Parts: sequence; structure tokens; C-alpha cells
Amino acid sequence: MKKLVAYITSSFPNNNFTVDLAYKLKESGVDILELGIPFSDPVADGPVIEKANLKALENGFKLQDLFEVSSKIGKDIDTLWMGYANPFHHYGIENFLKKAQEYNISGTIIPDLPFEMAKKYSDLYEKYGKANITFVAPTTPKDRIKMLVENSQKFIYMVAYAGITGSGKSEDLSEIIKNIKEFTNTPLYIGFGVDEKTCKEKSKDVDGVIVGSAFVKHLLDDSLSNHEKINKISSLALEIKNKINE
Repeated sequence: MKKLVAYITSSFPNNNFTVDLAYKLKESGVDILELGIPFSDPVADGPVIEKANLKALENGFKLQDLFEVSSKIGKDIDTLWMGYANPFHHYGIENFLKKAQEYNISGTIIPDLPFEMAKKYSDLYEKYGKANITFVAPTTPKDRIKMLVENSQKFIYMVAYAGITGSGKSEDLSEIIKNIKEFTNTPLYIGFGVDEKTCKEKSKDVDGVIVGSAFVKHLLDDSLSNHEKINKISSLALEIKNKINE
């Protein structure tokens, strides 16, 4: 059974909505939730997620909102915190990991934290029993892939193309997938540009898919009520989960 990871922006439009959406996504077949930490310069994300980040910040998002949501969902939903290095640095990696332990959050995804810097925190992650997700890009040379993936945990985030999330490009990844699998048995999930149209093809040689912009665009749709947004996003999740496992 191939896995589905869903990214949503925390606390947008509010904390209770995020909690309700998280549980509905779990019901719809989502295996892991990426709970996005709103940030003013989300460099790996495209315009959809960037807009949701900025709107959440305009609404007054604080880290306490992330922790409040996490305290309500962590016990039931396998959740990772996805965010950029700046908030983690300012609050402190160990402080985040302590909170993650308190709320049963399983780890972090920090796309702009270089591998060499992340290694400095590996003892802390081990101390608190949390995973920091490894990224591999299509441009990564084979010798570096070995270094990146040999101690990977939970899953490897395979970037589908060089660029930003949501732009829907396509590249031949067969060679790099083969190289990754040569060095590790850690599950390999593919992200960037995955939606209901592309998920079947992109999931072909990997263990799961990561979907973000396809969900978040409905969070931004002001023509929908909050109830309609939750139904639309959860229905889309179910459709994608079924398609990758046909």
C-alpha cells in the first residue's frame, strides 16, 4: 500500500479548522500529516503555499498556535512539523524537539537546512526519538546520495524536479530512484507537483507521494465555506490515495 503525505498550513484560517481538517484527512486515507509552520519567505514553496503562509501570518499566527493544534492531533495522527530554518533557529531546535515529544509529533521537515548543518543536530534528534526528513533532488550526484540516505529516518523526500512546489514539472527520475534504493531501504516518497492528475504516474517506482499545493489552493478559495473546504480537500485526498494504489 503506497502512502499519502498531506501538507497543510497550520492555523489557516484558524486552529480549530486545522484540527478538524487533520482528522478528516486521516479518515480519507492520509498516512502522515505535514503541518506547515507559516513563514514569510518559504523559499522551496510555490505561490499557492507562499500565499497561505502570508495570510496565516497576517491573521496573527504564533508558534503557540502550532503547539495548540499539535496538542490536539499528535496523539492520533502521525504528524511532522514542516518549516524553514529561521523559526527553528530562533526558538531553538532542542526546544522544538521537547515540544514534539510532549505532543507526540514524530519529527521535522526543514527544506533549507543543509545536510551538513542538520548532522550537527543528529544527537538531539536521537535523544528525543524524532526524525529529521532527508531530501534528495534530481541533481544530486550518486556519491552524495549515499551520504544523504544512509542514516535516513521515516522516509526520504524525493524532490520531483529542481524548483519550487506546485509548478508541476516532469523529469525522468528512474536513475536517481535506482541510486537511492541502492543505498537504503528507507521508504521513498515523491513530492513537488503531485496532484490528482499526476499522482499515479509519479508514484510508479516509489513508496508514496507528498501533496501540498493541490490541497492548499482550496484553503485559499474564498468562495467556499470552511465546511466545504474540508470536504473538498478530504475528497481530493481520498481520490489521490485510491489512484496511487490502483
